[in-house]
Amino acid sequence: MRLTQLRSFYAVARMGSFTKAAEQLHVSQPTITTQVRFLEESYKVELFHRSGRRVQLTPLGEQLMRLAQQIFGLEADAVSLLADAGELRTGHLRVAAVGPYHVTQMLADFNAHYPDIKVNVSTGNSQDVLDRLLDYRADVGVLAQLVEDERFLSVPFGRHPVGIFTASSHRFARRRSIRLAELQGERMILREEGSTTRKALELALGEAGITVEPVMEISSREMIREAVSQGIGIAAVSTVEYVTGPGLHLVGISDAQIFTYAHILCLAERRSMRMVKAFFDTALNRPGFARKV
Repeated sequence: MRLTQLRSFYAVARMGSFTKAAEQLHVSQPTITTQVRFLEESYKVELFHRSGRRVQLTPLGEQLMRLAQQIFGLEADAVSLLADAGELRTGHLRVAAVGPYHVTQMLADFNAHYPDIKVNVSTGNSQDVLDRLLDYRADVGVLAQLVEDERFLSVPFGRHPVGIFTASSHRFARRRSIRLAELQGERMILREEGSTTRKALELALGEAGITVEPVMEISSREMIREAVSQGIGIAAVSTVEYVTGPGLHLVGISDAQIFTYAHILCLAERRSMRMVKAFFDTALNRPGFARKV
């Protein structure tokens, strides 16, 4: 297998079209078609299902796509390494985070140190972040939990308490704090499965033997805010993520230590890559942090 054949396959898989892949690689469509066909015929496999102008990856094609992402991710690292000869004057950093609140200050610090580096940020839940790192679609990740997996290097960055926010018409809205037991029987709007805020609250409730009434499960922070403001229920929020607004009120939990934790992580095999190491060092060398990767 030649790298040009794999590159043609990768372009078609990404673009979903032989024509668009040819445009991206600045070659003719017959060239792309020939490269992919030769790859399939050489190994007697089928990498795409073809239906007119549309193409779809076969299960084997999906596996090869994941390997190709790793190969070309490493190729990009090699090009960056050779091009800059030791200094981060150019390049592209891809950051995956569970939300903008955990990563904004880190990005500001990184940009101040490396203003010429282009940064792309994607957000999602914890599993989305881990998947992006494993698939080489992200270089570093920011999570609100510790990842105990030897494939990842994870370093703690910060700790944030979890509170409860309500509509201004709710009885809690007249309070600055509540006791955990007061949540017994409350109508709760929950984040999706995998949310670290939800896990932290459910763990505390379970240990205290307190039962709430889940009324909705919503993955969007904005939709949760709207549902709370309409009086449908109350919701838990990491205080670093809470945005004040009309009709909303935040109360603390006075008798329970419930926190989310920000961690910076990367694939352990990529911890020494210049761009990755620079992001870790910039974030962790702020006042109060002396630990380096």
